[in-house]
Amino acid sequence: MSHENLLYVYAVVPSDAAALEPLGSPPLTDGVVDGLRLVGHQGLTAVVRPVDSREFDEAPLRAHLEDLDWVAAVAGEHHTVVEAVGHRTTTVPLRLATVCRGEAGVRRLLDNGRHRLHEALERVAGHEEWGVKLYADPASPPPAPGPSASPPPAPDRTASTGRDFLRRRLESRKAREGDAVRASGSADGLHTLLSAHATGAVLHPPQQARLSHAPGRNVLNAAYLVPVGRRRTFLDAVPDRDTPFEGLRVVVTGPWVPYSFTQGGPEPAQGDPEATRTGPEVTQGGPEVAPGPGASR
Repeated sequence: MSHENLLYVYAVVPSDAAALEPLGSPPLTDGVVDGLRLVGHQGLTAVVRPVDSREFDEAPLRAHLEDLDWVAAVAGEHHTVVEAVGHRTTTVPLRLATVCRGEAGVRRLLDNGRHRLHEALERVAGHEEWGVKLYADPASPPPAPGPSASPPPAPDRTASTGRDFLRRRLESRKAREGDAVRASGSADGLHTLLSAHATGAVLHPPQQARLSHAPGRNVLNAAYLVPVGRRRTFLDAVPDRDTPFEGLRVVVTGPWVPYSFTQGGPEPAQGDPEATRTGPEVTQGGPEVAPGPGASR
């Protein structure tokens, strides 16, 4: 079996997307990703690029997907292409590292997923994705006493009993639980409000702080499918940073190609000799791979 003619598939667009012809005029990605071309089938067109089998054939690809630096580099190129295509025409992004064996494999991929792909293209036409995150900021530490502050009172020996210790711990836990309930209620309310201004909404799992590098606890990580003509109405519905949620912080990102509303596209069939495996999904707010830097409102 030949392992040479591998094509990385970035996205699928309608076959009448004349805005993509030719891909190099003007340059689609300003030279960031070269060698892009189109493969059409069944009223659909895939945006593809030849890739090296030493990196993207089944065995090396499986190994590379364990390398976070490699995945980040490929995800960056993937997002660059998808965003560039999305600026020109309605676009369905495919999973990260979707690779087929030659144009025959790409056509088979399009044929296997043609119904879902046509439905997705129809669903997102004229729309864009906006991400909204809500963070419960950690409690601020009490201010340090100034030079003229009175010295702290002597410790109360009677308050150091085991019973008082347990009481203070219980009160502290109840306070934290109350904060969590209020934050969850605020997240639910904000999601309901914004969903009313969108065609579709998706709740992603909360982002982990070690991946998002954002302070506070993520209590809402949502994506909204918004008609382009209603962008201003949707953004006006998002509360400002400091209102109306005390201790909560709102972050808005976008607009994005509708990653969150086009997932579930085709994958190479198991045992298909003309296709290799695919990698993780690229989701706008998901914890695995973010498609690009978010912009705070």
